[in-house]
Amino acid sequence: MQTLKLLPLIHQQAARLSSAKVSFGHGTLTAFDEAVWLALWAMKLPIDDLDAVADSPVSAADQAAVLAIITKRIVTRKPAAYLTNEAWLQGVPFYVDERVIVPRSLIAEVIADGSIDEWLSDATTRVLDLCTGNGSLGILAAMAYPDVAVVASDLSEDALAVARINIDKHDLAARMTLVQSDGLAAFDPSRTEDLFDFILCNPPYVNADSMSKLPAEYLAEPNMALASGPDGMDFLKALLPQVASRLTLDGVLVLEIGNERENFEAAFPHLPAFWLETSAGVDQVLLLTREALLLT
Repeated sequence: MQTLKLLPLIHQQAARLSSAKVSFGHGTLTAFDEAVWLALWAMKLPIDDLDAVADSPVSAADQAAVLAIITKRIVTRKPAAYLTNEAWLQGVPFYVDERVIVPRSLIAEVIADGSIDEWLSDATTRVLDLCTGNGSLGILAAMAYPDVAVVASDLSEDALAVARINIDKHDLAARMTLVQSDGLAAFDPSRTEDLFDFILCNPPYVNADSMSKLPAEYLAEPNMALASGPDGMDFLKALLPQVASRLTLDGVLVLEIGNERENFEAAFPHLPAFWLETSAGVDQVLLLTREALLLT
């Protein structure tokens, strides 16, 4: 096997990914970025410092490892995060496997940039991460707001097992609790401990037509975390009428609905929402007050 330097090897593997027409969106958006991630991971190098090693020669063993993982990515069509068992959100690493969707929620941005802080206060002490998946949003909230207690909830026992791995990974077991729940069913509105100042939720919201057109990488993820009926609103139609009763008086819900704003507004035409700006625009994440939710 001919010795190559790292950067030419990465370009070579990016060309393979492009030629194979794999789909991106689970941590990278281009073939080059995905080739960088997988190559550096296979060689056990830091994935965020290509410049430092770009001109380094690659041993035959490392070259074989890079070729193998790129081949696996092409053949299986699994997201790269499932091959590496690691994904990043706002620069924070999380363990992932096929039991959970790969974390990519835009809610992470509004937690990190502080754009929702004006809706919170010193009285914000209890946070619920609903549909937590691998626990990433709840963990980011716990990191951003060190004085809050976070409950991370999901219907899937498998997802909660992955969330436990990440909670322990980030030493947050003292401040985070896991609860299995179908939506808000496990939370009793008559109990003070089941009321929250801040609920964040990245629910299933993909409509049936979009589900039928998803590439294999997305279909490798748990269906229950993505699909939500003909218009993508089935889960939210059941959920939103219950949320106000689980919020404190000044509580808020931050919700992601992806590309479904039109369907959301058709399903909830009289619900006043504050649309939040993210890297994807102002159509995908919204904030709802308790007062607004009382109108559902």
